[in-house]
Amino acid sequence: MSNSIVKFQKGSLGARFLNVLKSSNQWLHKTPERALEQAYKAALAIKTIEDQHFGGQKVSEDAPQYTPSVLECFIKDVEKHLNTIKFKLNEFKLTRNLDHSGDIEFIEKLKFIDEIVDKYQSHSVSPDQSLSSNTYQFESVKRSNNGKPTNPSGLSPLDFVEVEASGEVLNGKKSGALPRSIGRTFKKIQTELDDSSEERLMNSYRASRKKTKSAVNFVLMLVLIPLLSQQLSKNFIFFPLVEHYRQTHEVPLFLNPEMKEEALHELKSYEEELQLTSLLYKTPTIEREEIEKKMEEKAEEIYQQFNHKSSEAISNLFADFVGLVAFALVIILNPQGLTALKSLLNTVMYDLSDSAKAFIIILITDIFVGFHSPHGWEVLLEGLSSHLGIAANRSFIFLFIATFPVILDTIMKYWIFRYLSRISPSAVATLRNMNE
Repeated sequence: MSNSIVKFQKGSLGARFLNVLKSSNQWLHKTPERALEQAYKAALAIKTIEDQHFGGQKVSEDAPQYTPSVLECFIKDVEKHLNTIKFKLNEFKLTRNLDHSGDIEFIEKLKFIDEIVDKYQSHSVSPDQSLSSNTYQFESVKRSNNGKPTNPSGLSPLDFVEVEASGEVLNGKKSGALPRSIGRTFKKIQTELDDSSEERLMNSYRASRKKTKSAVNFVLMLVLIPLLSQQLSKNFIFFPLVEHYRQTHEVPLFLNPEMKEEALHELKSYEEELQLTSLLYKTPTIEREEIEKKMEEKAEEIYQQFNHKSSEAISNLFADFVGLVAFALVIILNPQGLTALKSLLNTVMYDLSDSAKAFIIILITDIFVGFHSPHGWEVLLEGLSSHLGIAANRSFIFLFIATFPVILDTIMKYWIFRYLSRISPSAVATLRNMNE
């Protein structure tokens, strides 16, 4: 009878496993249909926005009936749906072979999706992208999350004609019988004769200026907000609380042995100074009682000094944490500013000459990973230890200096090899010549 019970339990467990396997198999085979349906719904959402708010036309910044804030919301929604379509179409293509039903009803949905996507698809090439990359874009330039143009090279819409035609091979197509420069020239003339080219150029300039202001404001916020948060929280919250706690509780005066040694050295130096003053200026010999009285006064002064220093070090620990939180919140809550800052840095980087790029790279590497950098790192680490009231550990400092600059140097060399050599090969050659 026990054997039958065991057999029944095994059969029950096996049945459950088969049911789970069967349901998983069904879910996997329905993945193409599910992905396509989600992409189709995203395309329908874009179509709904176009029909209800833009008269069936493409969602664009040029719509005069809405304010910039409203347009920003519409553009963000469309970008979100376009990203969903892109992801789900890739999922559909990868899992299409799993569907053996032979159903071809998806063709109409794919046609509708392509019609929607083609309105926002462009093949403009930016300096930090490969020539064959296709990105969804609004108007003629790539846009960021806030719906404003982010053109890392700083080119105007008139310049995109020349950028799109540059190169002997574009999107895998070789140049024709006629030189491409002739086509570029005619396209540039045609663009300049267009009545709306001046307006588009001014709009691009205004957007670029607005983005630059946004980047500068973001940098100021990134510096001032954490700094003010650290100072205000330290002086008005943490330092008074720490001072009150140290006065009402028995706590050690010195946070580490180095502070104690510093206090003893200062007290001993004061006693020797009294004796030296008496000998140099031939003043009457100071009585022992008077010396002890002055030493007690100096000891009280040292006590107040190091008590304040210890309270300040403890307050720095909490205030610095508040500053780091404020720094992280500025980055998290202002993604548009971070995007504008990246675009500004890219623009500055691309606008610099090759020799200037090489000079900046050499300056940065020599400061942080160069021959004299260990002394700088040692000063920084000792200053940080004193700021937080921690005893400087020489072994840790030497270990840090022996490893961290090496890691930075490796990352910098990889960046030069992986990215800078692709973006600006001449800058790499200039850098190599300057190092030699």
